[in-house]
Amino acid sequence: MDLHQFRHSAFCEKVRLVLAAKGLEANLLEVTPGLGQIELFRLSGQRQVPVLVDGGEVIADSTAIALHLEKRHPLPALLPADARSRARVLLLEDWADTALASGARQALLQAAAADPVLRTALLPEATPDPLRRVVAALPAGLMAPVSEAVGEVLAPCEARQLRRNLEQLAVLVADQPYLEGDRLSLADLAVVAQLSLLQFPGSAGAPLAGRGVEGLADHPLLATLFSWRDRVLAEVGRA
Repeated sequence: MDLHQFRHSAFCEKVRLVLAAKGLEANLLEVTPGLGQIELFRLSGQRQVPVLVDGGEVIADSTAIALHLEKRHPLPALLPADARSRARVLLLEDWADTALASGARQALLQAAAADPVLRTALLPEATPDPLRRVVAALPAGLMAPVSEAVGEVLAPCEARQLRRNLEQLAVLVADQPYLEGDRLSLADLAVVAQLSLLQFPGSAGAPLAGRGVEGLADHPLLATLFSWRDRVLAEVGRA
């Protein structure tokens, strides 16, 4: 299998977690923004990652890929057999991929605008060193309008909602190992993938490991949540 990806995409991380949970391996092919996305369009009919090539099948979208892998490799199961539990898992996964993903992405972009180490570390691996130095040297005041121009500013009410949601997640995992039932599910992996944008885990490597969104990554009420995230990562061998 080949996984066409961006290293720091939460949706690509979600697929990598599904592969790890099922003990599967795939060749990770980093897509170069721009030219690489044109090539990806020729392959899959769209420019967004992740895209999985499994034999003769080309599957786009993290949820579609997860469902494909669940069908092709049913053990260990990431979707419960019980219809109600399965529905709750899929609803939580959808929430993670939409509302949580939107808040996490905007929060990270704002944090990167203020943190030169963070924004240069998030650049594609193929970025030339001279350009990295230019990006790192840009004052935070010049970066803020960029966030506004692309519509990725997290309004105060949205920031409060994101924090409340994360605090509720922390309550959910404080006394239970998983979000639904007593086994790892797709819901856990979808949420863990998004949390990795707010506080980068050790697997992100230097200089990202431990960095994240100020006010969330270091929020004392969220320490339990990030500890749970790290435990799930360790369970699937991605710590």
